[in-house]
Amino acid sequence: MLRRTKIVATLGPASSDQKVLEEMIRAGVDLVRMNFSHGSAADHVKRAEVVRAAATAVGRTVGILADLQGPKIRVGKFENSKIVLEKGDTFILDAELEGLGNQQCVGLDYKELPNDVSPGSVLLLNDGMLEFDVLEVQGSRVICKVIRGGVLSNNKGINRKGGGLTAPALTEKDMEDIKTAALIKADYLAISFPRSGEDMRFARKLMHEAGGQSLLMAKIERAEAIPALADIIEASDAIMVARGDLSVEVGDAAVPGLQKRMIKMARAKNRLVITATQMMESMITNPIPTRAEVSDVANAVLDGTDAVMLSAETAVGDYPVETIEAMARICINAEQQVDDHAIDQRAVAHKFTRIDQSIAMSALFAASHFKVKAIVALTQSGSTALWMSRVNAGVPIFALTPVHATLTKVTLFSGVHPVLFPSRDVKNTAQELIDAEQKLVEMGCVQDGDLIVVTVGESVGQSGHTNTLKIVRIGDHHKNSL
Repeated sequence: MLRRTKIVATLGPASSDQKVLEEMIRAGVDLVRMNFSHGSAADHVKRAEVVRAAATAVGRTVGILADLQGPKIRVGKFENSKIVLEKGDTFILDAELEGLGNQQCVGLDYKELPNDVSPGSVLLLNDGMLEFDVLEVQGSRVICKVIRGGVLSNNKGINRKGGGLTAPALTEKDMEDIKTAALIKADYLAISFPRSGEDMRFARKLMHEAGGQSLLMAKIERAEAIPALADIIEASDAIMVARGDLSVEVGDAAVPGLQKRMIKMARAKNRLVITATQMMESMITNPIPTRAEVSDVANAVLDGTDAVMLSAETAVGDYPVETIEAMARICINAEQQVDDHAIDQRAVAHKFTRIDQSIAMSALFAASHFKVKAIVALTQSGSTALWMSRVNAGVPIFALTPVHATLTKVTLFSGVHPVLFPSRDVKNTAQELIDAEQKLVEMGCVQDGDLIVVTVGESVGQSGHTNTLKIVRIGDHHKNSL
């Protein structure tokens, strides 16, 4: 059974070897995430080469997501690497401290923190494990009382409860890393901590100036992003429900509802969405997931996410391949629970202004009324396949394209399977349909007598010209439509 939901795996020490990557791709990885918080530009170039070599060796198409680090809102380092704080302790965060921290104070990577907080502000450190109440601000020093203690070690992150930190979404490092993402031809570029659509528009400008063609993904992880969601989604091609920092800033109980809301909003705007953070966390050290993790992944699938993402599980975990196999198994089983494959009535009622978009919706409508084996989109840009992927018609969608960049981008589209379809400079649509039929037969996806729905442009080879819908019976070249 072909899986609709895509799997994103983060690269790291556990998944840097090409042979391991090949096993991961066989197990079901559709897109790899390269975390630009670690490594040099040369490291990223090498990793991209290894990923593509592994995908070629396995015979599958795999996309690349370049994930920018974003602002470093973290404490500095300690004399002995870590300290233990107790409830009631006084502790100082000092933006101008030179040298290593100790039991009384520590330096800051983020020098603007004293300007962003005031007495009564609540700071959450190490993903919310520790909680500080700000007592006063004295110049560069933020004097805090420990509300919830614990271990505080080098370079742990800082969040302000409810948001309010003014750090820009793009740092100088990020601007340089955008050039690297363009160099490796990353399919997606993830922007960390955007607060508004303007952050995304600025990132797109920089990416285009660097010669990149990546689709832009907004990581929703700041409290300020929530009221600006509509603007951020409008300015992006995709979003990531980044539940780690978001949970710390808005509270863990708010995240499940926000996840559902974000997925719904993104799909309504024809944007892609990844659900991320701690999905299979226990599999960093265990060969099987917990029952709660199984339910978490399944619920994200039922919510309509395009993809589910693994972070530390595949970057540093002991069982990267087994984790992907488990996630694939969960996704397929969850998809089988979706028994209503009728086209969304809101999609039918939508007033389309583009011919190619109306053709895409018509293909879904036809597929939901006939016993169709597959939908085939002969596409240059992938737009037709994207629109089709927004509605679950209950049948696989094959994006046939000669454009390699399109082939790798559609790896994230739910329910869409990329197929290299080399152009033969055929200007005859009928011949193009025969070639597409033959391709699917060769792949073992269809056989004689099966019905498929095909979308194609009469101006073959031109982007944005999809204007033809055919319902084709495989093997019947004399009756190309019903």
